[in-house]
Order: sequence, then structure tokens, then C-alpha cells
Amino acid sequence: MRQFSDAHLAALAALAAAAGLSIWAARRHPGGWVVAYARALAVLILAGWLGEYVADVINGTWTITYSLPLQLTDAVSLAAIVALWTRNGLAVELTYFWGLTATLQAALTPDLGRPFPSVYYFTYFTYHIGAVTAACLLVFGCGIYPRPRAAWRVFAITLAYATVVGLADVLTGGNYMYLRTKPVHSSLLNVLGPWPWYIASTAILGLTMLLILQAVSDLVARESRRAAGRAPGDRPPAPGDRGQTVGDPARVPGHGSSPGPARAAQR
Repeated sequence: MRQFSDAHLAALAALAAAAGLSIWAARRHPGGWVVAYARALAVLILAGWLGEYVADVINGTWTITYSLPLQLTDAVSLAAIVALWTRNGLAVELTYFWGLTATLQAALTPDLGRPFPSVYYFTYFTYHIGAVTAACLLVFGCGIYPRPRAAWRVFAITLAYATVVGLADVLTGGNYMYLRTKPVHSSLLNVLGPWPWYIASTAILGLTMLLILQAVSDLVARESRRAAGRAPGDRPPAPGDRGQTVGDPARVPGHGSSPGPARAAQR
């Protein structure tokens, strides 16, 4: 798909609308509906994510080289589903930091081999838009802010995940996480140097972005506490819950006690 075509711009408009409205609605109209909405979004992300693999199988394009769920956006999708359903602290942090870096970058510069109205256009943007929306909803809408040093924790997890994926690339001959070569279409990697130096450049840039996101969430958390007249050490209650803290889903109302070569070019 051509980047910044009408179809791509439509997807970006949907992303901005979904993320913005989710934040606004959760903050302005808190209530039990937030839990139901979060879980519906989790189901939507799961449908788009799994739908891509189903399409691979139906089309006969699934291969171990291109189609294993090893891209970072696959990990983001799984983290977002868990975070939306359980509000687990680590899952929320992974969704926030990965969603607003890797997934957002993938939505802005998609390496998508099938144009609109291919089924892959809809599956791709469903789970990418869903993950970014989840990050915005949970952190800025529900007030489930990352814990201190969360950026460093997520960075360490990312390095460990990249190490595992790199081994998988060697074993399968694949290019998961673009560790062997840059994507076909234009992306941020194009300005980060040749292989293998762009991998180190990406790590440095990634850490910088994570620390910026940590600073942003910390600032918003402080402003929320100040606006609510709470003590600096207290965590503000999330809209739609009653005294919930990160990793404590039991207190939420309503809560119980990619294709072969085509897929390689799309993620």
C-alpha cells in the first residue's frame, strides 16, 4: 500500500479519532461502561490480529519464514489484550510504551504489501489502531500510569525479546523485527544508518522515546493528582473504577473476583 494514500490517511484519521474520543469519554464520563468498552476493544484487537493469520492459512501463504507472531507489533497486540481485560500493571506499561512507539510508527509508515480493500488492510489497521487506542485509554483515560522506572523495565524486556527474535531469524531465515534488513517501504529505519548499525541506532532512539513517554505520563499523573487535590504519593482513581491501582483488576466494577512474502512486507 502506498504510504499516505487516501486509504492510509483514512486509517490515520480513524486512529486519531479513536484515541482522542476514548481519552475524552473515559475522563468526562467515568463509569462501569469503561470496563465493557475496554474488553470490547480487546476482542476487536484479537479479531484483527488472529484474522491476519487465518487469512494467511486460507490463502495458502502461511510460512515459518514470514508468518510467525514474532514482530514487536504481535507482542504489543498480546500485551494490549491482556491490559484491557485485566489492567495488569506490567501489561499496561508494555502497551503504553510499545504502543506509542513501535505500533504508532508502524501505523504512520506501514510496510503493507496489500492495498485497500484487501482483507490485510483491515486486519493490519484494526490491531494497530486498537493497540494505540488501548495505550491512550488505559493511561490517559483511565489514569493507570506507569510506575517509576517503567521505561527502563520495558527497555530491558524489549532487548530480551529482540534477542529471542534474532535467534528465530537465524533459525527460520526470516526478517522478524527487521533485524536482518530494513523494510521495503520507507520507515524511520531508513535514516538510522546501514545494517547492522541501524539496530544500535534504533535501540538508542527507542530508549530516548521511552524516557520521553515516561516523563509525559509522570507529568500527567502529577497534574491529575493536583487537580484532584490528592497527596503527591497517592494514585488518582481511574475513571470507571473505585480505588483501583495498577495490577488490581478485582476492584473494577463488573470485573470478576502476517501472509508469506505479502505478510513479510506488511509488518
